[in-house]
Amino acid sequence: MARISIRFWGILVVCLCWAAMAEAEYKKYKDPKQPINVRIKDLMSRMTLEEKIGQMTQIDRTVASGQVINKYLLGSVLSGGGSVPAANASAETWIDMVNGYQVGALTTRLGIPIIYGIDALHGNNNVYKATIFPHNIGLGATRQVDPELVKRIGAATALEVRATGIHYTFAPCIAVCRDPRWGRCYKSYSEDHKIVQAMTKIISGLQGEIPANSRKGVPFLGGQ
Repeated sequence: MARISIRFWGILVVCLCWAAMAEAEYKKYKDPKQPINVRIKDLMSRMTLEEKIGQMTQIDRTVASGQVINKYLLGSVLSGGGSVPAANASAETWIDMVNGYQVGALTTRLGIPIIYGIDALHGNNNVYKATIFPHNIGLGATRQVDPELVKRIGAATALEVRATGIHYTFAPCIAVCRDPRWGRCYKSYSEDHKIVQAMTKIISGLQGEIPANSRKGVPFLGGQ
């Protein structure tokens, strides 16, 4: 009888372990083979209100840490103008900083990675020894509209942003500035909308070419 009891409890424990493993083993939102919409719906269905609010929140690097990101379930961190990890910081220093924040995010309940953003507006201009290009207004002022050159500037900027472990840049600004009182006129290529339109070629340099069969109006990210 004792043998049967031990065997019974052993089988029960194994079954419970299998059930627990099956539950923890597969989550659609973590499966890159699943369609994006399926992954999004699965993730959203698991999120609490607190997690959703956290994912919509972005803080500056100056107040960020892995612990803060983990505690408040934050979705994004940015480096605004001049917000750097150290004076003359190397690319390795930037990567270590971003990875430290990422650890805080990945150890939350759902393990949603953060998105790190930076003001790489005319090259990765916050980073020491990065290539600096003319600001948008300077490119437009040449009146030599060369979309392919602007595309190459975008590609070079993207390369140097990726080299620091950062995911996206707050660029370009596709504004048509016709009032110099606006404090961001230097981010506009021109007051001529045709010049601004031509300069949007920088977008494909920054993010890569959108596939010909890509659905119109759907965000293009990571080759999808």
